[in-house]
Amino acid sequence: MNAGSPDTTEIVRHRSRLARLAERADRPIFFAFGLVGLVALGVILFFVIREALPIFRYVSPLEFLGPKWYPTSEPPVFGALPMIVATMLVTLGALVLALPLGFAAAGFVAEVVPPAIRDLAKSLLELLAAIPSVVYGFFGLTVLAPFVQRAFGLPTGQNALTASVILAFMALPTVASLAEDALSAVPKAHREASLALGASRWETTWRVVFPSAFSGLFGAAVLGMGRAVGETMAVLMVAGNSPALTWSFLRPVRTLTAGIALEMAEAPQGGAHYHALFMLGAILLFIALLTNGLAEWLCGRVTRRGE
Repeated sequence: MNAGSPDTTEIVRHRSRLARLAERADRPIFFAFGLVGLVALGVILFFVIREALPIFRYVSPLEFLGPKWYPTSEPPVFGALPMIVATMLVTLGALVLALPLGFAAAGFVAEVVPPAIRDLAKSLLELLAAIPSVVYGFFGLTVLAPFVQRAFGLPTGQNALTASVILAFMALPTVASLAEDALSAVPKAHREASLALGASRWETTWRVVFPSAFSGLFGAAVLGMGRAVGETMAVLMVAGNSPALTWSFLRPVRTLTAGIALEMAEAPQGGAHYHALFMLGAILLFIALLTNGLAEWLCGRVTRRGE
């Protein structure tokens, strides 16, 4: 059969029509998948806010941000400030440890490790993410907490410092893996141009590769923060679970997630305590959405500035 025969031409036209139909069908399919995610987020927001807002029948918003949390006293006192501060304190401590270690590990894997074993090194690093959080909690409770207690001469080693260290190790695989992807995505021409101008390997990595991957590194930091903010079990085991307001890393604290996990089973459904715990969940959700929104805004600004 000749290439220009009617049968061949008809087959080509038929395949072209099928390809166009497939392209048109892709859009509604991806739109539907995206819509499912938006609907799921909307349902979660609606449910959490619906169950959280009735708390203001019992306390004012200002009282809910008070410094004391005694939900079983008479009358009950719902002051979420200690848990909000504890969540921020523990998360900040975890990021201070996880970001330098994660970025250093990512730089080592992306820039120093030979290509032949780079995948193995990255797999070993990501293996930390497969360890269950309760195992981290056991390690912190039996090894790290006694060490912190002896090192600082404290009554107990279950405090914000121990929780921060454990959360740092839990966030480390997320930060390192995403940061390594961002560094590896920097064009090779950037490195070659820097080396050709006389810069050393270290200067190229520090002054060229890392700034070029800033947007991806910032995203890794945000996701690492989300890992730290949302962790429950490990923090529940090593933070001490004291709802007292403190700004010290060496005192027991209770985070938002730990407070919800500890008290939800004891809160009568529909009562003030029940709605107060849902308000803690709403605050946690608001923190996550605010952080992600800030990250998207900053990454977009950096991208526009680089264009």
